[in-house]
Amino acid sequence: MSGAVIDGPEVVNFGCRLNIAEGEAIRAAAREAGTRDIIIFNSCAVTDEAVRQAKQAVRRALRERPDAAVVVTGCAAELEADRFAEMGARIVRNDAKGLAESYGAPFPAKARSRAYTPALSGADHARAFLGVQTGCSHSCTFCATVMARGTARSASIAAVVEAARVAIDRGQREVILTGVDLASYGDDSETTLAALVEELLALPIARLRLSSLDPNRIDDRLFALLTQESRVMPHVHLSLQAGDDMVLTRMKRRHRRADAVALVARLKAARPEIAIGADLIAGFPTEDDTMFANSLALIDDCDIVFGHIFPYSARAGTAAARMPQVGRAIARDRAATLRAANIRRCHAWLDAQAGHTATMLVERDGVSGHAENFAALTLTSPAAAGTIIPVRIGGRLDDRLTATEQAA
Repeated sequence: MSGAVIDGPEVVNFGCRLNIAEGEAIRAAAREAGTRDIIIFNSCAVTDEAVRQAKQAVRRALRERPDAAVVVTGCAAELEADRFAEMGARIVRNDAKGLAESYGAPFPAKARSRAYTPALSGADHARAFLGVQTGCSHSCTFCATVMARGTARSASIAAVVEAARVAIDRGQREVILTGVDLASYGDDSETTLAALVEELLALPIARLRLSSLDPNRIDDRLFALLTQESRVMPHVHLSLQAGDDMVLTRMKRRHRRADAVALVARLKAARPEIAIGADLIAGFPTEDDTMFANSLALIDDCDIVFGHIFPYSARAGTAAARMPQVGRAIARDRAATLRAANIRRCHAWLDAQAGHTATMLVERDGVSGHAENFAALTLTSPAAAGTIIPVRIGGRLDDRLTATEQAA
């Protein structure tokens, strides 16, 4: 950051893909409000570290941009509004962050609730993130999402389809559906995620990818789409959180270890090329060595190659924060052990793909991109950004594979 006036709103996103998508709606709203020298932090509160990073960035902006309007929105702003306000930042509530009036002067004192509208990321990327759902109606003991975003709310199918058309019309070949609890899409409007996917597939979408899914919400209709529809990418990311039944019970998760293992076995039997990702928390309160060993074994038992792994972080106001804690050092060490096991699994999976063919969506730099199964690829020679090209997979370079464009 510098002290120069920025011609237009600057948005800094923290955290999840949904925040990335919503960040573009924030930018458009601030632009509509006509506020020029403004920096908006779209914060995350999934961990203490996420909140710390947001606070650090806000302090720096207030110090380096004294003439700018510094605004904080997002989940950390919901949970720690007083702390950010004490710093000198203005607060915009989560349910008002897409409204132009939130960024004009004077700032509104209270958010104005509205039905959730789809949040579409910008045109400057080959892939489009499309937020279709926010909030959560569950009560997992470790999570502050309900406090930060409220209960689950879904955008209408018609609105999501229209947003997807915008992405397609501007040349984005892959659409990624995202949400706080994506698999609960439609619970508030008597529809389902599977119904939404079917409507989107009526559009000329080249690739459709789904973000994190609750394993107990993958019904037969959604399972069929994940395993039989070629334009739904063979990449399933599951919100598993742990691999021990006692820990899952204390988390108030709605599946058990055997359910996760059986689901992955079914997915891979129906579509062997599916790559599995998973969210895992290390060091949850009361987790002992045996419980942790069960989570560690889950990486192999569910063939997890894309792990989103982080140490447990107590969130104020949650039930888990009142449980006996294992300690931050133990949680960090266990997270490091999980990550190391996941890296070994991922590297073996990547190595096994050498010599195979795939299609690659080329990112804006012309050389990087992803295969259908989300393997990260680097081209040996540049190709046109935004195109999907056939490639032959070469060797692994750390966490990526080399790829050579093949004749169509």
